[in-house]
Amino acid sequence: QVQLVESGGGLVQPGGSLRLSCAASGFALDYYAIGWFRQAPGKEREGVSCISSNDRSTYYADSVKGRFTISRDNAKNTVYLQMNSLKPEDTAVYYCAAGPQGMMVATILQGRAGFGMDYWGKGTLVTVSS
Repeated sequence: QVQLVESGGGLVQPGGSLRLSCAASGFALDYYAIGWFRQAPGKEREGVSCISSNDRSTYYADSVKGRFTISRDNAKNTVYLQMNSLKPEDTAVYYCAAGPQGMMVATILQGRAGFGMDYWGKGTLVTVSS
């Protein structure tokens, strides 16, 4: 069965850190660019970050640049999102998605919602609150 499963979400205080994981099964992640998206209550889904399938180039939305770091471990078929200096406005359900590299990079840099990606996880909730 082909699926992406996110984990690592939870409640954290402002200024804290979390590491999200996106584990793939049923297919090899290394053939795809992997992106992280988020959807806050009452808002549209937006792209956060992505990592390329080949040279591991990384891309970030301006809102998270310098605070979030994306990485991948193809041997574990897993992509990570390290989130530091978290702010209340980072509160959202975070999703990972697999898709074509060109589309994924454009989607993240333009802050789009990610329609057209090949696979999606079901999301993990991140709440930043004191």
